[in-house]
Amino acid sequence: MAIKLRAANLSQNLQSVSTPSYSQRDLTAGIIHVGVGNFHRAHQGIYMHRLFEMGVDRDWAILGAGVTQYDKTMREKLSSQDWLTTVVELEPAQLIATISGSMVDFLEVDAQLLIDEMAKPDIRIVSLTVTEGGYFVDTVSGGFETTDPAIVADAKNPDSPQTVFGIIIAALLQRKAAGIEPFTVMSCDNLPENGHVAKQAVLGLAAHYGAELHEWINNNVAFPNSMVDCITPATGEREIGIVKDSFEIVDKAPVVCEPFRQWVLEDNFPNGRPALEKVGVEFVKDVAPYELMKLRMLNGGHASIAYLAGLLDIHYVHDAMKSTLVTGYLNEIEYREIIPTLEEIPGVSFDDYYQTIVERFSNEAVGDTIPRLCFDGLNRQPKFILPTIQARLEQNRSIDGLAIECALWCRYCYGTTVSGNVIEPNDPHWERLTLQARQAKENSLKWLEMSDVYGTLADNQKFAHAFSKALASIWKNGTIETVEGYIFEKL
Repeated sequence: MAIKLRAANLSQNLQSVSTPSYSQRDLTAGIIHVGVGNFHRAHQGIYMHRLFEMGVDRDWAILGAGVTQYDKTMREKLSSQDWLTTVVELEPAQLIATISGSMVDFLEVDAQLLIDEMAKPDIRIVSLTVTEGGYFVDTVSGGFETTDPAIVADAKNPDSPQTVFGIIIAALLQRKAAGIEPFTVMSCDNLPENGHVAKQAVLGLAAHYGAELHEWINNNVAFPNSMVDCITPATGEREIGIVKDSFEIVDKAPVVCEPFRQWVLEDNFPNGRPALEKVGVEFVKDVAPYELMKLRMLNGGHASIAYLAGLLDIHYVHDAMKSTLVTGYLNEIEYREIIPTLEEIPGVSFDDYYQTIVERFSNEAVGDTIPRLCFDGLNRQPKFILPTIQARLEQNRSIDGLAIECALWCRYCYGTTVSGNVIEPNDPHWERLTLQARQAKENSLKWLEMSDVYGTLADNQKFAHAFSKALASIWKNGTIETVEGYIFEKL
């Protein structure tokens, strides 16, 4: 008989599940985390759980928080199970379940309540997973998007902010007035230089409130960069069923994830931090080389297989990795174009990292989907593919494979697969992308007119020519034939 996930039920017969050796009553919050989604609970939440299992740093527990309707829904689910989460690691040979109790509460979604909690001296870190698109970044300039309606509203109403960055500023002001040292703002989102981007958002909004505040935050608040990694599919009926059927636990919001996780973090925490190095976090002076490796090899690798597999009507990532066409393309683009743009990292083998990527993508137990990888290309392409193209162009090297990736994205947004099946809308801007893709069938440069994606890269003749050649080949010769031509160097 399945047992409802509650703190009081952890003493029942849960032999196949690892339960906390600590009590949440023995923990006190030192971190407020905004954006309690699956990735956070599979990643930061588990690292903290492992630390508490060692009996150390139990004054660094997590206090959940949020500012959106999604956060309200998540809070409702977790409140009924005492903030506990079942995390299932999808090992290829078996499933391994851990119940994490590293979060001790989840605040009501109320801006003033969150400000007041952040202002308390026990809170020394405010961490964030607010998605790659949640930092108000201008996709063309890379700067802060000051014209976004939410930012405009916060700029006009500093005493009643609604964005997380307005809330952070208000809490920092309270601490400053009370003589309390600022907390560290720690972004855990998957985007380049996430600490710098978080700082840009806070300072960009603070500039509306005056030069003095802007300068004080710039000089006193730390925003460490980090590289985070753990493939974490969305939770649906399948995942809830796995936890119930395999482990006899009724969890309204379980998390399933791959067994691999990595966290490389700049050691910049003036107000202290938990000893996460004891549980595998790598603290370094400069995250940038690790981040670049991950963004280009892993995220760029995801993008490279996504649209090709989508056009081939492949639904699961592990099935895509069974296709010699997909894996051949991935291998060639990684070794011929992506890896050569990276500088050596002492103690790191790019070969080993690539083989780990292949193993992770091939893990059938994860059940990651191609539509998930294809989603939101408008936001992801400028982060995971276009910087590599720019680097190749600056090095005067070929970009044939990367141009094919861009052309595959365009062909995917046309809205039909190679077999003629309709592709369901899979981007917040799907209608716009489909229109551009259909115009590009006749005139490839129409696709590059999306200045918010390609910026000045569209003006580069070498890139424009390579893209046009790739897209023309896809429409004339076929997707499969075009990719095979690249693999076997027949283009």
